[in-house]
Amino acid sequence: MTTRERYIAVDAELAQVCESAGRKRREVTLVAVSKTVGPEDVALAIEGGACDFGENRPDQLMGKADRFTDAIWHFIGNIQSRRIRDIVGRAALVHSLYQERHARKIDEIARERGIVQDVLLEVNVSGEQSKSGLAPEGVKALLDACASLPNVKVRGLMTMAPQGDLEVARKTFAGLRELRDALQGDYPDLTELSMGMTDDWREAVAEGTTIIRVGRAIFSEQF
Repeated sequence: MTTRERYIAVDAELAQVCESAGRKRREVTLVAVSKTVGPEDVALAIEGGACDFGENRPDQLMGKADRFTDAIWHFIGNIQSRRIRDIVGRAALVHSLYQERHARKIDEIARERGIVQDVLLEVNVSGEQSKSGLAPEGVKALLDACASLPNVKVRGLMTMAPQGDLEVARKTFAGLRELRDALQGDYPDLTELSMGMTDDWREAVAEGTTIIRVGRAIFSEQF
Protein backbone atom coordinates (compact mmCIF):
# COMPACT_ATOMS: atom_id res chain seq x y z
CA MET A 1 0.00 0.00 0.00
CA THR A 2 1.09 3.57 -0.63
CA THR A 3 1.02 6.36 1.93
CA ARG A 4 -2.09 7.67 0.22
CA GLU A 5 -3.82 4.29 0.50
CA ARG A 6 -2.76 3.78 4.12
CA TYR A 7 -4.15 7.18 5.11
CA ILE A 8 -7.47 6.38 3.42
CA ALA A 9 -7.58 3.01 5.23
CA VAL A 10 -6.91 4.55 8.65
CA ASP A 11 -9.49 7.26 8.03
CA ALA A 12 -12.09 4.64 7.02
CA GLU A 13 -11.37 2.53 10.11
CA LEU A 14 -11.62 5.63 12.29
CA ALA A 15 -15.11 6.27 10.92
CA GLN A 16 -16.10 2.68 11.80
CA VAL A 17 -14.63 2.84 15.29
CA CYS A 18 -16.39 6.15 15.94
CA GLU A 19 -19.69 4.65 14.84
CA SER A 20 -19.18 1.64 17.12
CA ALA A 21 -18.50 4.02 20.02
CA GLY A 22 -21.66 6.02 19.28
CA ARG A 23 -19.66 8.98 18.05
CA LYS A 24 -19.46 10.94 14.81
CA ARG A 25 -16.32 10.84 12.67
CA ARG A 26 -16.13 14.64 12.68
CA GLU A 27 -15.62 14.60 16.46
CA VAL A 28 -12.09 13.19 16.08
CA THR A 29 -9.19 14.90 14.29
CA LEU A 30 -6.75 12.50 12.66
CA VAL A 31 -3.23 13.94 12.89
CA ALA A 32 -0.84 12.21 10.50
CA VAL A 33 2.48 12.17 12.36
CA SER A 34 4.95 12.85 9.58
CA LYS A 35 8.08 13.17 11.74
CA THR A 36 9.86 10.24 10.04
CA VAL A 37 9.13 11.09 6.40
CA GLY A 38 9.91 13.70 3.79
CA PRO A 39 7.71 16.05 1.81
CA GLU A 40 6.90 13.42 -0.82
CA ASP A 41 5.00 11.33 1.71
CA VAL A 42 3.26 14.40 3.12
CA ALA A 43 2.05 15.17 -0.39
CA LEU A 44 0.77 11.61 -0.81
CA ALA A 45 -1.11 11.79 2.49
CA ILE A 46 -2.69 15.06 1.38
CA GLU A 47 -3.80 13.30 -1.81
CA GLY A 48 -5.53 10.75 0.43
CA GLY A 49 -7.39 13.50 2.28
CA ALA A 50 -5.05 14.37 5.15
CA CYS A 51 -5.37 17.91 6.51
CA ASP A 52 -3.57 17.72 9.87
CA PHE A 53 0.06 16.75 10.39
CA GLY A 54 2.24 16.39 13.48
CA GLU A 55 5.94 17.07 13.93
CA ASN A 56 8.14 16.69 17.02
CA ARG A 57 11.21 18.65 15.88
CA PRO A 58 11.20 22.38 15.11
CA ASP A 59 13.43 21.99 12.04
CA GLN A 60 11.04 19.50 10.45
CA LEU A 61 8.05 21.62 11.41
CA MET A 62 9.60 24.70 9.81
CA GLY A 63 10.49 22.98 6.55
CA LYS A 64 7.20 21.20 6.03
CA ALA A 65 4.84 23.87 7.37
CA ASP A 66 6.48 26.50 5.19
CA ARG A 67 6.13 24.21 2.16
CA PHE A 68 2.60 22.89 2.77
CA THR A 69 0.90 26.07 3.87
CA ASP A 70 -2.66 24.78 3.38
CA ALA A 71 -2.16 21.95 5.88
CA ILE A 72 -2.74 22.31 9.62
CA TRP A 73 0.43 21.66 11.59
CA HIS A 74 0.68 20.37 15.15
CA PHE A 75 3.80 20.41 17.32
CA ILE A 76 3.86 17.24 19.39
CA GLY A 77 7.46 17.11 20.63
CA ASN A 78 9.36 18.27 23.67
CA ILE A 79 9.46 22.08 23.93
CA GLN A 80 12.89 23.70 24.11
CA SER A 81 12.95 27.34 25.17
CA ARG A 82 15.45 28.34 22.48
CA ARG A 83 13.22 26.88 19.73
CA ILE A 84 9.87 28.29 20.81
CA ARG A 85 10.23 31.13 18.31
CA ASP A 86 10.32 28.53 15.50
CA ILE A 87 7.11 26.87 16.71
CA VAL A 88 4.78 29.74 17.60
CA GLY A 89 2.55 30.58 14.67
CA ARG A 90 3.70 27.67 12.53
CA ALA A 91 1.93 25.15 14.73
CA ALA A 92 -1.80 25.67 14.91
CA LEU A 93 -1.74 23.64 18.12
CA VAL A 94 1.14 22.86 20.49
CA HIS A 95 0.37 19.58 22.26
CA SER A 96 3.19 19.40 24.78
CA LEU A 97 3.17 22.36 27.18
CA TYR A 98 3.83 21.52 30.81
CA GLN A 99 6.15 24.24 32.13
CA GLU A 100 5.05 27.73 33.11
CA ARG A 101 8.30 29.28 31.83
CA HIS A 102 7.55 27.93 28.38
CA ALA A 103 4.00 29.24 28.56
CA ARG A 104 5.33 32.71 29.31
CA LYS A 105 7.81 32.51 26.43
CA ILE A 106 5.07 31.39 24.04
CA ASP A 107 2.91 34.29 25.21
CA GLU A 108 5.74 36.77 24.66
CA ILE A 109 6.45 35.63 21.10
CA ALA A 110 2.77 35.28 20.20
CA ARG A 111 2.21 38.84 21.43
CA GLU A 112 5.05 40.08 19.20
CA ARG A 113 3.39 38.38 16.24
CA GLY A 114 -0.12 39.53 17.02
CA ILE A 115 -1.56 36.07 17.43
CA VAL A 116 -2.97 33.82 20.12
CA GLN A 117 -1.23 30.45 20.27
CA ASP A 118 -3.45 27.47 21.01
CA VAL A 119 -1.88 24.85 23.28
CA LEU A 120 -2.64 21.64 25.12
CA LEU A 121 -1.22 20.78 28.53
CA GLU A 122 0.72 17.52 28.58
CA VAL A 123 -0.31 15.33 31.51
CA ASN A 124 1.54 12.25 32.74
CA VAL A 125 -1.56 10.35 33.77
CA SER A 126 0.20 7.00 34.11
CA GLY A 127 2.97 8.38 36.32
CA GLU A 128 5.74 6.73 34.30
CA GLN A 129 9.12 8.25 35.13
CA SER A 130 10.17 7.98 31.48
CA LYS A 131 7.38 10.31 30.37
CA SER A 132 7.29 14.07 30.67
CA GLY A 133 4.26 16.12 31.60
CA LEU A 134 2.34 17.43 34.56
CA ALA A 135 1.08 15.24 37.34
CA PRO A 136 -2.73 15.37 37.25
CA GLU A 137 -2.79 17.37 40.50
CA GLY A 138 -0.54 20.00 38.92
CA VAL A 139 -2.75 20.81 35.97
CA LYS A 140 -4.95 23.41 37.66
CA ALA A 141 -1.98 25.51 38.74
CA LEU A 142 -0.69 25.76 35.17
CA LEU A 143 -4.19 26.50 33.90
CA ASP A 144 -4.40 29.36 36.38
CA ALA A 145 -1.01 30.67 35.24
CA CYS A 146 -1.99 30.48 31.57
CA ALA A 147 -5.24 32.30 32.28
CA SER A 148 -3.14 35.42 32.93
CA LEU A 149 -1.38 35.14 29.55
CA PRO A 150 -3.54 36.82 26.89
CA ASN A 151 -1.67 35.33 23.93
CA VAL A 152 -1.84 31.70 25.08
CA LYS A 153 -5.07 29.73 24.90
CA VAL A 154 -5.29 26.32 26.56
CA ARG A 155 -7.65 24.20 24.47
CA GLY A 156 -7.34 20.90 26.27
CA LEU A 157 -5.09 18.13 27.54
CA MET A 158 -2.73 15.58 26.03
CA THR A 159 -1.29 12.30 27.28
CA MET A 160 0.58 9.19 26.16
CA ALA A 161 -0.36 5.79 27.52
CA PRO A 162 2.06 3.02 28.55
CA GLN A 163 2.79 0.71 25.65
CA GLY A 164 1.96 -2.96 25.45
CA ASP A 165 -1.26 -3.23 27.46
CA LEU A 166 -4.42 -1.88 25.85
CA GLU A 167 -6.43 -2.18 29.06
CA VAL A 168 -3.92 0.01 30.88
CA ALA A 169 -3.99 2.40 27.92
CA ARG A 170 -7.75 2.65 28.13
CA LYS A 171 -7.62 3.39 31.86
CA THR A 172 -5.03 6.09 31.17
CA PHE A 173 -7.28 7.70 28.57
CA ALA A 174 -10.27 7.49 30.89
CA GLY A 175 -8.21 9.22 33.55
CA LEU A 176 -7.41 12.14 31.25
CA ARG A 177 -11.05 12.47 30.20
CA GLU A 178 -12.21 12.47 33.82
CA LEU A 179 -9.63 15.12 34.68
CA ARG A 180 -10.76 17.30 31.78
CA ASP A 181 -14.38 16.88 32.77
CA ALA A 182 -13.64 17.82 36.38
CA LEU A 183 -11.88 21.01 35.27
CA GLN A 184 -14.28 22.05 32.55
CA GLY A 185 -16.69 23.80 34.88
CA ASP A 186 -14.02 26.38 35.70
CA TYR A 187 -12.37 26.22 32.28
CA PRO A 188 -15.12 25.85 29.64
CA ASP A 189 -12.65 26.19 26.74
CA LEU A 190 -10.96 22.98 27.82
CA THR A 191 -12.58 20.83 25.14
CA GLU A 192 -9.77 18.91 23.40
CA LEU A 193 -8.26 15.56 24.38
CA SER A 194 -5.18 14.51 22.43
CA MET A 195 -4.70 10.84 23.19
CA GLY A 196 -4.21 7.70 21.16
CA MET A 197 -1.48 6.71 18.72
CA THR A 198 -1.00 3.93 16.15
CA ASP A 199 -1.33 1.04 18.62
CA ASP A 200 -4.01 2.38 20.96
CA TRP A 201 -6.11 5.02 19.19
CA ARG A 202 -9.16 2.74 19.08
CA GLU A 203 -9.22 2.63 22.89
CA ALA A 204 -8.80 6.41 22.94
CA VAL A 205 -11.82 6.89 20.68
CA ALA A 206 -13.91 4.79 23.05
CA GLU A 207 -12.78 7.04 25.93
CA GLY A 208 -13.62 10.32 24.22
CA THR A 209 -10.47 11.51 22.48
CA THR A 210 -10.88 14.42 20.08
CA ILE A 211 -7.41 14.12 18.49
CA ILE A 212 -5.46 10.98 17.59
CA ARG A 213 -1.81 11.03 16.52
CA VAL A 214 -1.04 8.29 13.99
CA GLY A 215 2.35 7.83 12.34
CA ARG A 216 3.42 4.27 11.54
CA ALA A 217 0.02 3.09 10.34
CA ILE A 218 0.09 5.83 7.71
CA PHE A 219 3.74 6.28 6.79
CA SER A 220 5.45 2.92 7.41
CA GLU A 221 5.50 0.28 4.69
CA GLN A 222 6.28 -2.34 7.36
CA PHE A 223 3.18 -1.67 9.42
